[in-house]
Amino acid sequence: MKILYSLITAFQTYSRIPMPPVAWKSENRRYALCFFPLVGAVIGALFLLWKKIGACLAVSPFLDGAVAALIPLAVTGGIHMDGFCDTVDARASWADREKKLSILKDPHIGSFAVLALCAYLLLQAALLGEIGNGPAAPVIAVSFVLSRALSGLAAVLFRNAREDGMLHENTEPARKKTTAAVLVLTAAAACAAMLWCSPVTGAAAIAGAALCFLHYRIAAYREFGGITGDIAGWFLQRCEIVMLVCAAGAEKIAAWAAGAGGLMG
Repeated sequence: MKILYSLITAFQTYSRIPMPPVAWKSENRRYALCFFPLVGAVIGALFLLWKKIGACLAVSPFLDGAVAALIPLAVTGGIHMDGFCDTVDARASWADREKKLSILKDPHIGSFAVLALCAYLLLQAALLGEIGNGPAAPVIAVSFVLSRALSGLAAVLFRNAREDGMLHENTEPARKKTTAAVLVLTAAAACAAMLWCSPVTGAAAIAGAALCFLHYRIAAYREFGGITGDIAGWFLQRCEIVMLVCAAGAEKIAAWAAGAGGLMG
């Protein structure tokens, strides 16, 4: 039952999908992060379903991308985007470490976060509409799993910037070795699936995720002394948009190369 409770706790914490009530106890959170990528699997499945529906209805690329961009927000309730906005404001302050950590706790949104949020959603919607139902689509669907596997892995391996907050509450009771092992296997499986879906776009997306993960570790330690729940959300959103940019770019380059080769032949 503890595994089931951990599964329910993961969805209660990281999604707005209705779940049976489970007490917020440490024993129910021991393996919750192991199931964090399953939230991404749900997002990916809904994303592919919408792509099929959009193709059948022949919707415009604008509407296609706009709805696709709203799916992660609808499933998660914007919990990770909230962290993205808070972290953008904190980093844009160029203040000392303690001031940045205090900005993360501020419930108000600053101008830098508003600009970053608008730019993020515009770029995401445009790219999601651009890829259509091409080979990048299933790669992007699996990327929602990979981003959460990496985020969960960092949560149990990286140093916490403070001894309170949601991240600390979720990682303090976690069975970290078991959780890390499960998330490494999940990330490896996600990478294999992305490469199987499309070797070119999959490899590009994986490379982008790896660079984001490295930058996450460097920036979080240098600027904040570790990670928090908000910084984890910032990483997840950055990882997903970078994977999307890399996959869409690789798809376009591959199509151009194929077209150029055909003309030369």
